[in-house]
Amino acid sequence: MQLNFFLVAAIAGLVPLLVGFVWYHPKVLGTAWLKACGFDEVKMKEGFNMPLVFGLTLIFGFFISFVMSGIAIHQMGFYSMLQMNFKDAAVQDFFNQGIVAYGNDFRTFKHGALHGAIAGIGLALPIVGITALFERRGFTYIAIHTGYWILTLLLMGGIICQFTNLASLG
Repeated sequence: MQLNFFLVAAIAGLVPLLVGFVWYHPKVLGTAWLKACGFDEVKMKEGFNMPLVFGLTLIFGFFISFVMSGIAIHQMGFYSMLQMNFKDAAVQDFFNQGIVAYGNDFRTFKHGALHGAIAGIGLALPIVGITALFERRGFTYIAIHTGYWILTLLLMGGIICQFTNLASLG
């Protein structure tokens, strides 16, 4: 089943929040995370604006969905190459023929999850690692956050690759 790109991006944009609810729960890795950050539950609740944090997390998740589409879906390069000329009927026909011929190649959850995991290891690990080094955080901090991002991007890539209808972009 293929869905409209923006609907899939919105659904995938929920993943960081949903994975975070589980990953950072005290019964999973939340307690270890608090310790790695040097926080306690009282300190965490001080000045915590839940609607703002969760709202921005949803918005940022939606942004990540757009980037993950280019990473997880090979056909996005084809779309990107042609997007400036979609007003031209010949270009639109060429795009439609390309999508009919190759639009479903490598379009599985598993393939998108692979690209999401690669993005987690190749992008999130170095970003979290560099930030942690300058913040003087330890290995546990890096492992917890990187694990979260690898799992999150893996799921987002899988959802985006499996369910995005590229024809809805043109």
